[in-house]
Amino acid sequence: MLIAPPAEPNLRPRLPEWLRIKLPTSDSFVRTRGLLQELKLHTVCESARCPNHWECWSKGTATFMIGGDRCTRACGFCAVTTARPFALEADEPLRVAEATRRMGLRHVVITAVARDDLADGGAEHFRLTIEAVRRLNPRTVIEVLTPDFNDSDAALEEVLAAGPEIFNHNLETVRRLTSQVRSRATYERSLNVLRKVKAHAGNTVHTKSGLMLGLGEREEEVLAAMADLRAVGCDILTLGQYLQPTLRHLPVVEFVSPGQFEDLGRRARQMGFLHVASGPMVRSSYHAEDFHPASRGG
Repeated sequence: MLIAPPAEPNLRPRLPEWLRIKLPTSDSFVRTRGLLQELKLHTVCESARCPNHWECWSKGTATFMIGGDRCTRACGFCAVTTARPFALEADEPLRVAEATRRMGLRHVVITAVARDDLADGGAEHFRLTIEAVRRLNPRTVIEVLTPDFNDSDAALEEVLAAGPEIFNHNLETVRRLTSQVRSRATYERSLNVLRKVKAHAGNTVHTKSGLMLGLGEREEEVLAAMADLRAVGCDILTLGQYLQPTLRHLPVVEFVSPGQFEDLGRRARQMGFLHVASGPMVRSSYHAEDFHPASRGG
């Protein structure tokens, strides 16, 4: 892996050429931003400072973040605000459904902050949102990207009862680095969530997970994490470069080259993942629509 040059104090390292993007100025970007503001919706694109949100919004796509924009956890990699969340908004599911309809989305991704303040971790709110989206958009593929719900069987079953086509829960990093990178979450718990979803839903739901690279992991640890995901039946894998959101967050240890991402993607496919997205700019929901679940005739 390519080691990043040492950063000067209080400065982030200079990005390699392959991570520099041109900001689009299309009308679609403006329309998407206006729609989200009109419907008062949060997106992980903004809250997590995703580097791809300019491209995605220009294409009329977005990942909706329900349950507010305040998280009860403080992961070292994440730019979402850590604070006491506000009460859930009862009309939010319908607003997400309406935005999906107006944007004409064939594939929608619904994620959420961790809501450890709620008894069900926000699972019912997920279910209500999925159901609302389905009513207004019956042909849209629905993907959820969930927190771990503290490994609650009842919470997982609540979400699955609404019938999303894809259930995504990110492992985020390798076993050795989990305690440094993630707040309250554990490596085994995340694997267990994916295992339970597959055991409960079988092939009616595709499971998905992702890893960030560049936090100091070794290649053999990445391969071990990929093998662990396959062992619990994970179908879809994303691999992307970690980028430090602010100076308060974990530093980038190294930048992984596009060639190395390509090699890891090839090895993941050899392990049996149905779909793999591996590249420096890949994020959990980036080009999520490229995977077409068989249940939707893809």
